Amino acid sequence: MNDNTGDRIMNRGFEAVDLSSEDLIALAAQRKAAAADILRLTWLAGCGHPGGSLSTLDALLLLYRFGKLSPDKAQAPDRDRVIISHGHISPGVYATLAQHGYFAIEEAYRGFRRAGSVFGGHVENCVPGVEWNTGNLGQGLSAGCAMAFASGVHQRPYHVFVGMGDGEQQKGQVSEARRFAAHFRLSNLIAFIDVNGLQIGGDTQRIMAQRLQEEWEAAGWNVLSLDGHDHHALYTAFRCATRRETPNPDAPTVLLLRTVMGKGVSFIENDAKYHGQSLTSEQVRRAFAELGVEDDLDALLALRAAGSDTRAHHVPVDRDVQIACGTPRTYDVATKTDCRSAYGDALLDLAQHNKDNPDAWPIIGISCDLEGSVKMNAFHKLTPARFVEAGIQEHHSAVFAGALSKERCVPFFSTFGMFGIVEVYNQQRLNDQNSAAPRVVVTHCGLDVGEDGPTHQCIDYIPLAHNLFGAELYAPADPNETDRIIRYVASRHVPAFVTMGRSKLPTLATPEGQPALAGDFQGGRWITLREGNDAVVFAFGAMVWRAVAASDRLAAEGIQLRVVNASSLKPIDKDCILKAAKEVGRLLTYEDHNVHTGLGALVASTLGDAGIAARLRRLGVQRYGTSGPPDDLFAEQGLATEDLMAAARELARADA
Repeated sequence: MNDNTGDRIMNRGFEAVDLSSEDLIALAAQRKAAAADILRLTWLAGCGHPGGSLSTLDALLLLYRFGKLSPDKAQAPDRDRVIISHGHISPGVYATLAQHGYFAIEEAYRGFRRAGSVFGGHVENCVPGVEWNTGNLGQGLSAGCAMAFASGVHQRPYHVFVGMGDGEQQKGQVSEARRFAAHFRLSNLIAFIDVNGLQIGGDTQRIMAQRLQEEWEAAGWNVLSLDGHDHHALYTAFRCATRRETPNPDAPTVLLLRTVMGKGVSFIENDAKYHGQSLTSEQVRRAFAELGVEDDLDALLALRAAGSDTRAHHVPVDRDVQIACGTPRTYDVATKTDCRSAYGDALLDLAQHNKDNPDAWPIIGISCDLEGSVKMNAFHKLTPARFVEAGIQEHHSAVFAGALSKERCVPFFSTFGMFGIVEVYNQQRLNDQNSAAPRVVVTHCGLDVGEDGPTHQCIDYIPLAHNLFGAELYAPADPNETDRIIRYVASRHVPAFVTMGRSKLPTLATPEGQPALAGDFQGGRWITLREGNDAVVFAFGAMVWRAVAASDRLAAEGIQLRVVNASSLKPIDKDCILKAAKEVGRLLTYEDHNVHTGLGALVASTLGDAGIAARLRRLGVQRYGTSGPPDDLFAEQGLATEDLMAAARELARADA
């Protein structure tokens, strides 16, 4: 059994001019041991990715030997960060981490690709030494950009290393991230690409031809091409990059590593089949003979049969956000403004309260060429160093915002709803899995977008947010509620989506004429704006004032319509729903969202789960909208105030 007791001298940096003879001997020994571990792990699981693990292995071993990395300081603020974007090479990562003392390799033997274990088929940050969950190719470089950017924000001199595969370079988000890194001069960002020339379908150039050197140079990076199995060449290249001894010291650097898939096992080398296929028992024994490693397969089977700990490792997440939220602004009932302007005002106020406090987590504003539309202008003017114009690169920006939140920053990523939630759902999903907390404030949602038409009318975000287990979703109904929601999400390390339309809205008032939503905001709590026992309507966002107007007009007819502001769309107020069902039993939902998957579906499922019967009428968007003023679009789909009044009359009289 491999005891992994090889030389673990680490954290020396790349100060020496070249490798010593002792380093070369140690690296060769680690290479042999880690290669055998890769074969063991994939054989035990009966699946996995040995080919790329073996071709990337030399770079991983050298990086962990000389980088500012140590299992004793795995969460040190000034540590180097390593992100493995091609997360399927998890066997190579686990073997490398075990060689450097992050855990005993036997833990991985027992748990690799086994239900409940931290040692997944793609790397996850519940394993010490893993910074970022990956697997969906193309996203790691964006996370690396965030960590490199954060080093400048916090003035901590560390490096960020991002490993990638050559097939992965076909992903569009890689292009977004490399443009971003060069534009913002992230010279502490160093990428290394395993150019083994093979992907699942075979030859990479045959499948989708690339000119990697020219493409990266054109993006503004320093490009170093070298033999990815030559330890001298690897050390020299990493040293050159970390010491900024490059043609452009202010630019990031990428190392193009010419490698051989399956390196070290002659009969699988350069065979694309072993990108994602484990070896048979006979093949493993043959490989062990080549490597000069003891045949321990029987002992491994016994170890595997003993089972593994369930999610034994855990990397802590700092959820104690240090930020001053200030005093909420109260808009008087005579004010009519759009929620996005109230967002801009709240963001500015947060910046004013925190920009000169060295203990406060920095607030970072991120826009994608829509600064004016999402009302970030004043924030940008006040704190220009903390405003990021990312260009029309939403996929990159979504991951960038998420990874920033793991670096003691409070990122606000703002764009239109279609681009910040729907278009980048995959990126937000990975943020959620990484326990990241981007504050995603999106405008121009629903038919309320109006004349921009159906491509921009975001009417399908509620189910997407509910698919993300850790996320929250809020849709403010007026400027007072917007202000309070923004401060609320800023103070908590939770992935939060805040959605709003485009139009100006009245400030909601109580029947006595006071601001109705000027109290403290609490997620999961719905507020009743009008009382009534003839019917109950649940609404959010731009539909709430219309529901209040309908209730006030119906009161003159003797119909009492209770109006509930359901602005917390995740978590929802189940108690409020069940109370209305029991007390009244006649319910409506009224929303600027797909009627099949929005608030109406949430209310219906709550009633169904509780086994409570009630009449329910759902009013919402039935089809893609057209282009025109919002009021006309609402009327076109039966969502005008008069339509709600008619539905309430019918429902109120249903049992008469």
